[in-house]
Amino acid sequence: MATPINTFRTNTTVLSTSMVSPYIYQAPPITSSIVLMAQIANVGDTVENVTAIHYDQITSTTTEFVKNFPVPPNDAVGILTGKLILMPGQQFNANASANAALKLTLSLLETR
Repeated sequence: MATPINTFRTNTTVLSTSMVSPYIYQAPPITSSIVLMAQIANVGDTVENVTAIHYDQITSTTTEFVKNFPVPPNDAVGILTGKLILMPGQQFNANASANAALKLTLSLLETR
């Protein structure tokens, strides 16, 4: 059976106060990944803040998408205004101002 050229994935993570170790998602070798959607849901009763980053292992560069962005209780926000391309080895990571209050859902397309 042939290896598929395109693979759709959904990745869900409950955020904590520290960045997920080693990362939430990393583009696999010889694969480009397109983050189609990144949504944060606040399942708690108070406003919580989220920080989400892109990390490039080759250049050791960290770039924030949002930093200490408030998410109202019982609400959700999309943290990307468009699609995000991750080249092999590039990572997506995030943390929250409180443990277990924020949940991240990523919709991805991996392509070879």
